[in-house]
Amino acid sequence: MKFEKYHGAGNDFVIVDARKMERDWSLLAQQMCARRFGVGSDGLILVTLPVESTPRMTMFNPDGSESEACGNGLRCFVKYVVDHGIMDGDEFDVDTLGGRRHATALRDGDGSVDSAEVSMGVPIFTPADIPVQVPELRGPVLGLRLAVGDVSMEVNVVSMGNPHAVTFVMDAVSAYPLREVGPVVQKHNAFPARVNFEVARVLGRGEIEARVWERGVDETLACGSGACAIAVVSHLLGYSDDVVRIHLPGGVLTVTWIGGDNEVLLRGPVKQVFAGEWPE
Repeated sequence: MKFEKYHGAGNDFVIVDARKMERDWSLLAQQMCARRFGVGSDGLILVTLPVESTPRMTMFNPDGSESEACGNGLRCFVKYVVDHGIMDGDEFDVDTLGGRRHATALRDGDGSVDSAEVSMGVPIFTPADIPVQVPELRGPVLGLRLAVGDVSMEVNVVSMGNPHAVTFVMDAVSAYPLREVGPVVQKHNAFPARVNFEVARVLGRGEIEARVWERGVDETLACGSGACAIAVVSHLLGYSDDVVRIHLPGGVLTVTWIGGDNEVLLRGPVKQVFAGEWPE
């Protein structure tokens, strides 16, 4: 089985053209994503073309669970389908588990696709739709108090097609004990479908640094939907403007959201790493 590996700001994915394939994709994701026993990646992305020539992206996490939304994966998907001629133009829609998303492939001076901008949909603030268990609150869920071990902390909750809990800190995010706190927040009983957890520090009206603990993955170098969640919450709290650059360990992602019922736009780099064959 042929595959290719891509990354967006260090968030890496194995991509397979699955238009003529049937597999146990959940099991295969666990095998291929393994860092030391497989190819190694933050997810397995499948390319299919089921409806009206609109490409569909299906993504499985390293633990075999299916992901509703993945901004970096979607941008890698865009480069793949353009590079392989699956899509003729540079602007098109993509179907995902989280809904239909508009995408634009962006080219460098040599004409190669080196980045992409994708719609991540309209932020979801209704607790039942995120989901988060908050008695007698319609949303947005800002300043929610969680007991994490012996510590009480505040998180701000939003869904970008998948649930996110964002906390802001004053010190550098590199010093935050994410590997200890992340797993506890991810499985907290306030989040019936588990949650992605982001720790962020505001550097200015247009700059934020962050780290992400992804549901089904653990810490990643970047997270597109996480960057969007950070930007949305920061905008609601008055910390940032409509356009903000999210500095993650793997690189910088640019998020645009003008508020209200407008969609969130995510822009960032994409690159092919290598191609290979998986033995079967």
